[in-house]
Amino acid sequence: MPARKRKKTNDHYTTRNKVKLVRGGKPYFDQLLQMINSAAESIHLQTYIYHDDETGLLVAEALKAAVKRKVEVYLLVDGYASGAMSKSFIKVLQQSGIQFRFFNPLFKSRHFYFGRRLHHKVVVTDSMYAMVGGVNITDRYNDLPAKSAWLDFALHMEGEAAKELCVLCWKTWKNYPVNMEPTPCEKKEIQFDIQPGETCQVSMRRNDWVRRKYEISATYIDMLRNAKSHVTILSSYFLPGRVIRRQLSYAAKRGVKVKVITAGMSDVMLAKYAERYMYGWMLRHNIELYEYQPNVLHGKIAVCDGQWMTIGSYNINDISAYASIELNMNVRNEPFARDAELVLLGIAEKDCIRVTHEYYVQTNNIFNQFARWFSYQFIRVVLYLFTFYFKHSN
Repeated sequence: MPARKRKKTNDHYTTRNKVKLVRGGKPYFDQLLQMINSAAESIHLQTYIYHDDETGLLVAEALKAAVKRKVEVYLLVDGYASGAMSKSFIKVLQQSGIQFRFFNPLFKSRHFYFGRRLHHKVVVTDSMYAMVGGVNITDRYNDLPAKSAWLDFALHMEGEAAKELCVLCWKTWKNYPVNMEPTPCEKKEIQFDIQPGETCQVSMRRNDWVRRKYEISATYIDMLRNAKSHVTILSSYFLPGRVIRRQLSYAAKRGVKVKVITAGMSDVMLAKYAERYMYGWMLRHNIELYEYQPNVLHGKIAVCDGQWMTIGSYNINDISAYASIELNMNVRNEPFARDAELVLLGIAEKDCIRVTHEYYVQTNNIFNQFARWFSYQFIRVVLYLFTFYFKHSN
């Protein structure tokens, strides 16, 4: 099938940016703490999961120390996923001067939860520095003495993209009022110390069904539709919907080499069984498959033609596409994208099992096939409805 002509998109790229790829675990939390400890004016931290465990307490202490330095601290967490935070912990945060808030749905009761989740993970300091990725604030995303972190990544930015993210954080914090005054970030004049050789094009991309934003979904469609040679995807909970599946098949028919790195072990085994149900379809469409082995894979990155990439909180499934508030950053810088792709290829080579047709057949007896088929149907229909609309007890 011939390649379709590229449609015009509303991508807006800023150019005065310096970026680096940050691996999850200790590197991520070292970077996060460095940002918090260096902040002089303001900190916005917004995340899906925040637990008051060892890692959560470590970050909280840094935030409290920032308040003592007269830094304004705003902490916004999802009301569903962070519901396990103890009241005593929240009280300590608020008494220390941290401005704390739950992101709540459109409507909720003891058992009913209607609305969308705040799934993005972003920190912005002083309107100058930001980090966006898939890492939540809890122990399983950190490297601790007894256990290594889940595999994840984030993008650290200095420059205009950080200022744009600061504006987004303010709008999210205030729940998008219709007539919102200019935010402190917009009023602030900042001189970014970025050398010409360091500049990088960065675009903020969002999904939010309430605000009719489907920008990250459009990014993946654009990537697959216009790829010339190859696309490398690392994705947790990989259950692409009909539109993305179509673009995957079209890309493969055009001769684009598509590599997908998925989780070998998962914190949601039902989702893993559902993923494996799709393996047959993917292998029939000549998509290379790899399963990550050392730990749970939670990252979300895709690189196109070694030239540009997207990274953030967006999982390639219908919940991210249509239910949650998601945040990704697109980066157009060939050396940076190529280096990121080499990281992904290194993971595929050293830490993954290649899922070939022979391997799939060997592990796909009649009982596994039924379990995978059932999981796939359950995940796509029933589990989607219940996790989105019905609040679970802790």
